[in-house]
Amino acid sequence: MNDQSKSHLRHVYFLSNRTAITAETLGHSLLAQFPDTSFTSVTIPFVDSEAKAEKIVERIALSQQQTGLKPIVISTMADEKISAIIQRSEALIIDPFEKFLPDLESLLHAHSIHESGQSHRISNPSLYESRIAAIDFSMVHDDGSTTKQYDKADIIVIGVSRSGKTPTCLYLALQFGLKAANYPITEEDMESEQLPQTIRPFRKKLFGLTTNPERLAHIREERRPNSRYAKLEQCKFEIRAVEQMYQQYQIPYINTATMSIEEIATKVVQVSGLHRLNRPDISSLGAGLNPQ
Repeated sequence: MNDQSKSHLRHVYFLSNRTAITAETLGHSLLAQFPDTSFTSVTIPFVDSEAKAEKIVERIALSQQQTGLKPIVISTMADEKISAIIQRSEALIIDPFEKFLPDLESLLHAHSIHESGQSHRISNPSLYESRIAAIDFSMVHDDGSTTKQYDKADIIVIGVSRSGKTPTCLYLALQFGLKAANYPITEEDMESEQLPQTIRPFRKKLFGLTTNPERLAHIREERRPNSRYAKLEQCKFEIRAVEQMYQQYQIPYINTATMSIEEIATKVVQVSGLHRLNRPDISSLGAGLNPQ
């Protein structure tokens, strides 16, 4: 963050008449291209009435008065009346509906329904149930707590403690509908230099995570301060040993040190050749791509 005070940061608003997840995702991706500029953001979902929109316009105007900086609005509101109210503000408005829908309507010779949130509604109950089942599976099979249904797993993520196995598996389940288990590689496993017997039958399903020793030590220090577990030398030993294991057994793996959970999960899917089970196929795209 630069030397601006918080009251003089440029304000960014993520707005939607649904959850605003799409607005946030798009907005963060755009703002990340300006690392030397500081922002403060607020997300306002369910802007579903003209009265709410009027209050937001007043809020945007107030923030401009307070900071002297023109605010930015990332909006995914398909409601034309509400969107028109937001457009009256003095902010820079970035609206993918306004930008892209006219061109699509022209190309497709069809009118869009102008309704946000379609991509997250339960248009396919069996797909929704599959995703819930995947989340349940990942929670039950967290950290090697049980291995009885590993034959049903789409993928088994392995790695040393605090290398990101649990959040990766939950994201794989939530976003991709994959049954992802995770299993910890312990110091005893490393000393034997052998893949744990429990997961050997599932070697083709294994995917390894690793990281940088310094990052691992930092994460562990927050969890268990001043412990052997968090010492840099211990982390170096574990990372070196687990990577040798991956190579010995030809287990695909990635270094997660500079990656977000979203990036880790996407890379796991890509490298493993897995399908994104919760993504609509071409026959259902009409009901699945309107941002929220």
